[in-house]
Amino acid sequence: MLTEKEKRAFQDYLTQEGLKFSLQRMKIFETVLAGLKHLTANEIYKNVQKKYPGIGYATIYRTLRLLCDAGFCTELKCEDGACRYEQAFVNAHHDHLICTKCGRFVEVVDPQIERLQIRLFKINGFLPQRHRMELYGVCKQCRK
Repeated sequence: MLTEKEKRAFQDYLTQEGLKFSLQRMKIFETVLAGLKHLTANEIYKNVQKKYPGIGYATIYRTLRLLCDAGFCTELKCEDGACRYEQAFVNAHHDHLICTKCGRFVEVVDPQIERLQIRLFKINGFLPQRHRMELYGVCKQCRK
């Protein structure tokens, strides 16, 4: 469940950007940040439709772009062309293992890999801003 602080942060962002607050935007925001991970726009649409059947695909897509631009969620573009979304507002950094057969996502954190990535930034004279690592393979269930 979202806190009032998180809802207020979204409202403040909209105000700062000169954008209109709407109940539809808030409901999509709540769905994306409700703890459900790695959802496609269609899955978000279906979840929102259960409670708010008047919200259409165009509103979902526009709001997802807004949420990504604001840093509240992250778009993950998969090899198969599908895009998935996950909350970024309360999530700590992590990387992903992605099954190429079933699409399963596993979040992973490895301090050694994180140190190596920072080292690579330094060696090559880059100022780190962000990074994302996705590793593709076949999960244990699909190999059975």
